[in-house]
Amino acid sequence: MPTISISRFYGIVVFMNYNEHNPPNFHAIYQEQEASIDIQTGLV
Repeated sequence: MPTISISRFYGIVVFMNYNEHNPPNFHAIYQEQEASIDIQTGLV
């Protein structure tokens, strides 16, 4: 899936994917851990 935005800081990679499932969300990866965060509510 194409990635539309990537940011890297302190070893954390934050990105959004094009045309991904609802609700709109972004992903954060740090070492072996990954989280998907809902943009509207902030829930992980």
